[in-house]
Amino acid sequence: MFIVLFLGLRRRPCYGQLSLRLTNGRQLRAARVLLGWDQAQLAKSARVAIGTIRRMESFDAAIGSQTATLLKVQTALEKGGVEFLDDDRPGVRLKHALRRQAR
Repeated sequence: MFIVLFLGLRRRPCYGQLSLRLTNGRQLRAARVLLGWDQAQLAKSARVAIGTIRRMESFDAAIGSQTATLLKVQTALEKGGVEFLDDDRPGVRLKHALRRQAR
């Protein structure tokens, strides 16, 4: 392991252990809107092209995308404060209640 770290080599990502909870375009759109992000902001945060976000949001059923790309988008949204629900009815909610701004 030391040699791997010393040489800067990394293991290939294993997606089998990670849970993709982002399942369809509507769920993706809802998560983005909950955070108040536009498509450009999400694309920048996930380090993907804005066209990719547009295409992913256009799917009504399962998103047809590379697993790595889908994972990047899901991770960016989760870091932004969204939690994906993968019950029998997929959904999305904020992890923490938004703080009210002082008026």
